[in-house]
Amino acid sequence: MALYEDIKKKAKDTFETIADISVETYKIAEERTKILAKRARLNAEITREKALIRRLKGEIGGKYYEMHKNDPEDDLKKACDDITDSIARIGAHKREIDELKNSVTSYDAETEAESCDNAECCETPPDEEKKEQ
Repeated sequence: MALYEDIKKKAKDTFETIADISVETYKIAEERTKILAKRARLNAEITREKALIRRLKGEIGGKYYEMHKNDPEDDLKKACDDITDSIARIGAHKREIDELKNSVTSYDAETEAESCDNAECCETPPDEEKKEQ
């Protein structure tokens, strides 16, 4: 019977040790999770602040350009000239797009005007019109 009591005591001690280790592991995991969550939150806040800074710098740059595009400081002259050139290229591209839109409309009108005058070959028979609908 003593052997049984020894085995029982060793098993109980082992389970208690495992329970203690499990509790300690849980506490460590919980603390690490809290730290990781806080780090993630702080990183997200840093990202938001950086985005705000980029937006504000863009606004400052845009205001500076509008105020000084004709007389920028020497350090910013090239950047202002590059912006002015880009604006001019955008305008040219938009005009070209408008011309292309007009040419497509003109082409459609010409194609319609050039269509056949023979009504018999260009009209869809009434039976086929019903099928298409």
